[in-house]
Amino acid sequence: MSPVWHAAGAGLRRGWTELRQTFTTGQDVFGYVLWTVLLMVPLFLLKDDPLKGAGISTGAFMLPSMLGMTLAFTGMMTTAQLLATEREDGTLLRAKAVPHGMVGHLVGKIIMVSGTALASMALPFAVGMFLVDGVARQGGGALLTLVWVIPLGLLATLPIGAVIGSLVSSPRTIGLLMLPVMGLVVISGIYFPLSELPEWLRTVGQIFPVYWVGLGLRSALLPADAVAAEIGASWQHLETAGALGAWTVAGLLLAPSVLRRMARRESGAAMAERHRKAMQRVG
Repeated sequence: MSPVWHAAGAGLRRGWTELRQTFTTGQDVFGYVLWTVLLMVPLFLLKDDPLKGAGISTGAFMLPSMLGMTLAFTGMMTTAQLLATEREDGTLLRAKAVPHGMVGHLVGKIIMVSGTALASMALPFAVGMFLVDGVARQGGGALLTLVWVIPLGLLATLPIGAVIGSLVSSPRTIGLLMLPVMGLVVISGIYFPLSELPEWLRTVGQIFPVYWVGLGLRSALLPADAVAAEIGASWQHLETAGALGAWTVAGLLLAPSVLRRMARRESGAAMAERHRKAMQRVG
């Protein structure tokens, strides 16, 4: 076995270990529960409000949309947060010191973040099914759609998170990005159909993968008549695959070079300087 494949295998095992740990750590489990509660509050309040012309409630529309938002934001923001944190605390520097250590480290993070995203979707989905009607009753066709939408959504968002985590100066910077992120939610058709927005905002919303992941999950989990609420009254499967595929290709082309550049710049002196600045802020 080549050294790279050996490192990737070690990263795979590390990722599974970290994933098991997060499901047995009280703080992490509380985070999953809290996220579920935050998603269920608007769902509960709007579960009986009819969505005009779609034959479903607003709550039913929101459930798969919020699952898509969860997948996209976990892929982007969790990956970015982990990379920024581990660069600051020296984890990436230690990985760099091991032959092909960065390969194993990144494989482990991919497994861990992907598992976290799926868990963050599964709990709200299970709870939401008891709150709203008309969701996930589409049979085998829905399962086939999920099989390609979820992996493609992860492939489209994980590299974005890697790029963000490589470029930001510290984990605290990630928190500052939440304001534009919340703006992106508003124009991504999560809480109401994108067709209700002005045309120029629809165009902006359709640029980013959040909208397309949400649309893909709605097409899988909502009744066929619900398509009336979408732009052009179409699920746009080809467009969804094309948009997420484009983000995947762009991310996979850009992320490796950005990560290599970040790894080259990591050194003991750089980490010590970050630690000194952090202590100055505390002082």
